[in-house]
Amino acid sequence: MTELLTIERRDDIELVGLNRPDQRNAISNAMIAELHDYFSDVPADVRVVVLHGHGDNFCAGLDLKELVATRPDPETPLDVRTQFARSKKWHRTFDLIQFGEVPVISVLKGAVMGGGLELASATHIRVAERNTTFMLPEGQRGIFLGGSGSVRIPRLIGPSRVIDMMLTGRTYDADEGRLLGFNQYAVEAGAGLDKAIELAAQVATNAPSGNFAIINGIQRISDLPMAEGMFAEMMVSRVASSGSNSAERITGFFEERKAARR
Repeated sequence: MTELLTIERRDDIELVGLNRPDQRNAISNAMIAELHDYFSDVPADVRVVVLHGHGDNFCAGLDLKELVATRPDPETPLDVRTQFARSKKWHRTFDLIQFGEVPVISVLKGAVMGGGLELASATHIRVAERNTTFMLPEGQRGIFLGGSGSVRIPRLIGPSRVIDMMLTGRTYDADEGRLLGFNQYAVEAGAGLDKAIELAAQVATNAPSGNFAIINGIQRISDLPMAEGMFAEMMVSRVASSGSNSAERITGFFEERKAARR
């Protein structure tokens, strides 16, 4: 347990809790650093991570109070280098989640807005309680997505819906979100964590090499042209079934493909 994250072990499942309930679990610089540190070094015997928020909300996004406090004065925007550095830190952290060692299941409730939705979109399975509200209020605040949301969220619900949310402030609930692709499961308020643990227990029975291939292969393969995707599928299938060093070999394969396309 740290100041901003709680860590609870359930056999081969680890529960990671965002622990700023009085700030609706808004993501501060310190919190993103702790998430980065955790997902950089998930314990080797953990098969699945369940990510949840303490209190009534999953995550209300970027800590705007901290953002404003770092400006020389309220009318002066942050310099470009500072903004880029923050975005890169978020990008690296969320990449560690989406393309990491183990599946991550998120429990969504209350506010899932802005950066909180960016964080959720990096997880592999999303369980939303029916009091969940999905929001992208950046348009009303004169800012833009900066934590990979413009890349990840359109892949879930389509670009036009993201544009609508940002321009008009439109929101979606858990049942609408399940139909659109925000979440795969919708449960009653208070039931999200139990459902996520149930799913995690099922996922944990899979072969680790198979889980790694799924979370690292599906998204990347779906982004490839058809012919290259077919080839990548054959390669990942072969590597995943070979057992030894499969995680390293799958990662290496996609890194080689990425380098070849540059």
